[in-house]
Amino acid sequence: QVQLVESGGGLVQPGGSLRLSCDVSGRVFGINNMGWYRQAPGKERERVATITSSGESVYTDSVKGRFTISRTNTKRTVYLEMNSLKSEDTAVYYCNALIYGMEFWGKGTQVTVSA
Repeated sequence: QVQLVESGGGLVQPGGSLRLSCDVSGRVFGINNMGWYRQAPGKERERVATITSSGESVYTDSVKGRFTISRTNTKRTVYLEMNSLKSEDTAVYYCNALIYGMEFWGKGTQVTVSA
């Protein structure tokens, strides 16, 4: 059974940094795209950043230059390095993976940016 487990969320002051991690467990022999999405209260879930199996990354405009997505060599872990955090980055962050043509989601980790 494939599972995605996020970690690294928390409370941080504006201008601070956090690093999110997402580990894929289960009998998986190939993971294509992985990514991070977020959902703020009262808003729809939005894509934050994605990365292909070859390392190509795409970011939503609001996080460009502040966030960095990366994957381990085994490609079973994806990270989101978040710098210069703003209050509008407050949301539940979800990990996503495309495996065997199917989408899998983690349960999410809360990120709160507040003074």
